[in-house]
Amino acid sequence: VQLVESGGGLVQPGGSLRLSCAASGFTFSSYSMRWYRQAPGKERELVATISTAGGGGMINYVDSMKGRFTISRVNAKNTVYLQMDSLKPEDTAVYYCAAARAGVISYWGQGTQVTVSS
Repeated sequence: VQLVESGGGLVQPGGSLRLSCAASGFTFSSYSMRWYRQAPGKERELVATISTAGGGGMINYVDSMKGRFTISRVNAKNTVYLQMDSLKPEDTAVYYCAAARAGVISYWGQGTQVTVSS
């Protein structure tokens, strides 16, 4: 089982990045997918979730990310994405994807660093 994030990097305030998380080794379409982030010295926090098609493909965001971040998934590619726009320095963190079933996280990715700085 693997979740491999990519797309992180250094971006200026106000810029955009798209993170990808490629899954393998499990039935991707049967899992809700989540993005988390962890800033230095802080606890890991939930960013966004997207349910399975059977769950209605429901999407939820943490309030501070609404309107700036967009989560999506392409089951045919076993990939979940996080489009991040209007980035702020406080968005600097390691971003992780996770696969969950019945509300319990089964798998974590290794994380990708996002740094927002001028």
